[in-house]
Amino acid sequence: MRSPGLLALLTLGSLTACDASVTRPDAASPDAPSPDAASPDAASPDAPSRDAPSHDTSTVDAPAPDITAPDDARADAPGASGYFPAGAPWMVDVSRAALDSESAAVIPWLDGQGFGLGRMQIDFSIEVLEADAATPLRSFTRTGDFFMPDCDFAPMPVPAGGALEGETGYACLSDGDCHLLVMHRSTHRLYEMWRANITAAGFNGGCLAVWDTSRVPPPNGRGEQCTSADAAGLPIAPLLFSADEVAAGSIDHAIRFILPNARIRARTYVHPATHATGATTGPAAAPPYGARLRLRADYPLASLPNEGARVVARALQRYGMILADGGNVALTAQSDRFTRAKWMGLLGSRDLQTLRPRDFAMVDGGTRFRFTGDCVRNP
Repeated sequence: MRSPGLLALLTLGSLTACDASVTRPDAASPDAPSPDAASPDAASPDAPSRDAPSHDTSTVDAPAPDITAPDDARADAPGASGYFPAGAPWMVDVSRAALDSESAAVIPWLDGQGFGLGRMQIDFSIEVLEADAATPLRSFTRTGDFFMPDCDFAPMPVPAGGALEGETGYACLSDGDCHLLVMHRSTHRLYEMWRANITAAGFNGGCLAVWDTSRVPPPNGRGEQCTSADAAGLPIAPLLFSADEVAAGSIDHAIRFILPNARIRARTYVHPATHATGATTGPAAAPPYGARLRLRADYPLASLPNEGARVVARALQRYGMILADGGNVALTAQSDRFTRAKWMGLLGSRDLQTLRPRDFAMVDGGTRFRFTGDCVRNP
């Protein structure tokens, strides 16, 4: 039997944004690094700024260990493309899309700077959990990392045996980003929370973004100038690539891409991003949040060390990578803790390190939006 909380959720035409009891600072950001980070670009978690989350500052080369997932948390969905209907912006083939008018300036500038850590590296730390109609919904206490009207204040499904990003369970012990990502397929809702912490004392949470996965998002996502659990206002899970996708030989969506704040254009974004940050300090030649970079079609894929790397590279040629957050590790993959395939022997964190910014071009991003922080939520 469905719980009263779930029945109430099912009747909602749209989720209610948080109330006015929590204010959204203009210069706030979850720029908190992961425990192994050594990034001068990441702000302290003691002074959060919604302006620039920093998720992937780890320099660890080995993927997460092979851990058997509890049944409730194991992901049975085919891949990130299964989150939204066809037509979602990150699922659009851009292999023949027009180049941005600024591509010829942005790419040489970024090539001179390099990716974070000086190479194309992959982070494997973010978990994606699956919930069903029997998964209990839990209310949470908002922290200073919850901003209105950007964030959603609603009960969240918490599957048994799950874990936060970079943690072994639901307690945020590392004081990192501690993302909690849960797909609730029975209600077509994707819950993504930044800075979650669940202990015996209760459930505390930062910004929660609840995405309606039954429809293609509008060009301005959840609302113009609005953030999410990621700095650019985008969903996270649909941009992650998983071991299951790579093992199957196909990634049919764009990939989450990260740069240090100093290499992101200051206070500027393009769609599908809906938010930028005051922590970004890059010049006019730097890529803005939401920029989509496409790997050149003639890149010598045979030169890559394994088929896993070639699967990712082919996705970068067809769908590109979208600048979504501030940090050091360029690409984000889903942890294999709750997937069937495992990263060990499939893909290593440096298997794409020969890719350079000059191997990419910037796809037409359309209108440049100046970040004001004045979030206007869509109905």
